[in-house]
Amino acid sequence: MKRLLSLAIMAIGLAEAQAQDVKVEFITPSIVHVVKGQPTKTLVITAKPEQVKVVKKGNITSSSELTVKQDAKGNLTFLTAKGKVLLREKNCDVKEARQTFTLDKDEAIYGLGTIQNGKMNRRGEKKRMEQSNLEDFQNVLQSIKGWGIYWENYSPTLFEDNANGMTFDAEVGDGVDYYFMYGKSADGVIAQMRYLSGDVPMFPLWTYGFWQSKERYKSARETESIVDQYRALNVPLDGIIQDWQYWGSNYLWNAMDFLAEDFSNGKQMIQNVHKKNAHFMISIWASFGPMTQQFRELDEKGLLMPFETWPQSGISHVWPPIMKYPSGVKVYDAFHPEARAIYWKYLKTLYDYGCDAWWMDSTDPDFFNPKESDYEHKVYGGTWRSQRNAFPLETVRGIYQAQRKDDKGKRIFIMTRSSYAGQQHYGSNMWSGDVNSSWDMLRKQVPAGLSYSLTGNPNFNTDIGGFFCGSYNTKGSGSAPKNPQFQELFVRWMQYGLFCPVFRSHGADAPREIWQFGKKGEPIYDAIEKQIRLRYRLIPYLYSTAWQVTSNNDSYMRPLFSDFAADKNVWNTTDEFMFGHSILAAPIVNPQYTEEKIIRTDAMTGWNRQDVKGENAQGVDWSATKTATKYLPKGTTWYDFWTGKQYKGGQNVTLETTIDRVPMFVRAGSILPLGPEMQYVGEKKWDNLEMRVYPGANGSFVLYEDEGDNYNYEKGAYATITFQWNDSKKVLTIGDRQGNYPGMLKTRTFTIVMPNGQQKQVEYSGSKTEIRL
Repeated sequence: MKRLLSLAIMAIGLAEAQAQDVKVEFITPSIVHVVKGQPTKTLVITAKPEQVKVVKKGNITSSSELTVKQDAKGNLTFLTAKGKVLLREKNCDVKEARQTFTLDKDEAIYGLGTIQNGKMNRRGEKKRMEQSNLEDFQNVLQSIKGWGIYWENYSPTLFEDNANGMTFDAEVGDGVDYYFMYGKSADGVIAQMRYLSGDVPMFPLWTYGFWQSKERYKSARETESIVDQYRALNVPLDGIIQDWQYWGSNYLWNAMDFLAEDFSNGKQMIQNVHKKNAHFMISIWASFGPMTQQFRELDEKGLLMPFETWPQSGISHVWPPIMKYPSGVKVYDAFHPEARAIYWKYLKTLYDYGCDAWWMDSTDPDFFNPKESDYEHKVYGGTWRSQRNAFPLETVRGIYQAQRKDDKGKRIFIMTRSSYAGQQHYGSNMWSGDVNSSWDMLRKQVPAGLSYSLTGNPNFNTDIGGFFCGSYNTKGSGSAPKNPQFQELFVRWMQYGLFCPVFRSHGADAPREIWQFGKKGEPIYDAIEKQIRLRYRLIPYLYSTAWQVTSNNDSYMRPLFSDFAADKNVWNTTDEFMFGHSILAAPIVNPQYTEEKIIRTDAMTGWNRQDVKGENAQGVDWSATKTATKYLPKGTTWYDFWTGKQYKGGQNVTLETTIDRVPMFVRAGSILPLGPEMQYVGEKKWDNLEMRVYPGANGSFVLYEDEGDNYNYEKGAYATITFQWNDSKKVLTIGDRQGNYPGMLKTRTFTIVMPNGQQKQVEYSGSKTEIRL
């Protein structure tokens, strides 16, 4: 048995426990850093240890919040200050970078990343955690008991929970390195992870509108025409996305300039989009073709990686790929600061053209036919294997930090396919990859997004309708939007996407613009338009929630146990979630009008067009009323958003449903702001917001406003108005406006609306006002 050394304690400052090479350091009274062997050179942690007062009694070290006890074998036990056991270490192999923990028998654990298996609880899970197109990992796990772990290791890691315990087993490492966080709740753990790795900057206000995309618009004329048609139809739109190959051939892959003949004046295209009151996002990658300037400069400096990546063939217009003409495309070493600087030097061309946002594709990155030599390739800070999972963090951070230095008054908005811990601090929103178009995959997106949010990263979205819809093209290429099976799936996916921070339609195999599904007055078209219009009405609520995400460590998408942990019925709920603190989103994730079509593909088989064609459903009566059963968490009263009907929590309720209506509820005590319908964010002022008040409990809401698209809010240029509802007195108090910013509304009207239809208009000039209802 190894000889144990006594605990060495500092009365004020950090506390360290050494048993051979075990080190325990209090970062805060409720966060402990544990290192056995050599610590990881961090790419994630930005917090510095606080001056924490600790007390030592024998082998026990305590702060005001947390106690760490070491047994004779060197294993640690984490306890509350009152002595309640939170988590125990069981076995450790320092040389193998492996640590096992013991959990309670029925203890639920959550997080890790976007695992696409439809589950919330990670008990019984076995998963090799390596970034990929469809699954991404942040190494952050939390328990229903209110503790969390961040496993500080960037190599692929096997996570396994079984009868022997819960284990993290890294492929590379000179020791075990992790952070134990006692947040007391899901929100508390998220707040501590952000304390360690960075807060969440505000996205521009316009990013919360509707985004249209597809794989891909093939000319500048086509891209502009999409915006034109949305405007002509009076359907709201705020963003258009230009996907790949605007640069020309695959040998010019990711040249970061408009080199294709059909994009001969890309700068003018962007200006034209802006004149139409829309914003422009463009696809960029973590790899470069051999004829690009970036490739040549990076290659000269040894900053390219040797492995095979997308695209594999240099011939871009032929499918399947002609492999005898390899593309030569290589991924850059995003870990190297010089490589990141070169990346931004060329990306600045598009920035100067006026691009508003970046679509960073393949930030996993794509890594085909991996060889051992690829994994052992030297990168900045280690080997490809040792740094592998942190690649998305480094490439996104490189852009964020460079653009902040070259600020043109635009907040940074990056949509990326992959993410690692800490990435929330660098202006990024992750989407769930090239998912297929199926009900099974739609169902999986809900827990995948919630699991991602539980790692501290709040910004998540999916390709609405699924990326690969080719199996629905039963009447020729691109016919899926006319297929009732796909129409129903698409509408229900829209109704889920309504409650994601980014609301974006995208996919391959068929276009997804609203007019592809019919015309105004037809049920599917009208259902899609209804969701878009509702999204715009919700933007004041959503933007105010964004401020709480930034200032108060909140989340947009909240698993039900975040707010109702005492209700065990919600611990494993995968088809409902809270959208902010007020709205219970209960999207329909099973077909009601057509038969479910089982489609199973992964990203590669999807790209290889191996979908199986199905039958086209005929004769669907979209006007028929259906039913759905949803569970309402106990501990509060709930209101149907659409009807105002009250329900007591703690029960299943059966609802009448229609194709154009998503089930959603509002908890008692909520104050919900609804904005005007508009064609784009900023078209209309928020000078007459509808404030819905839901009685049955006391409640409050902070309405947040700022300039919408710069970082002046960081200097205090914003305003808040606090609304408080006193349920016993039936009084709504609108508080004094706090703060100001250029262009702020000085006077306005609030229309107060109760579930029973009662309304009252209130003129407001910034001073405290009370309204009796």
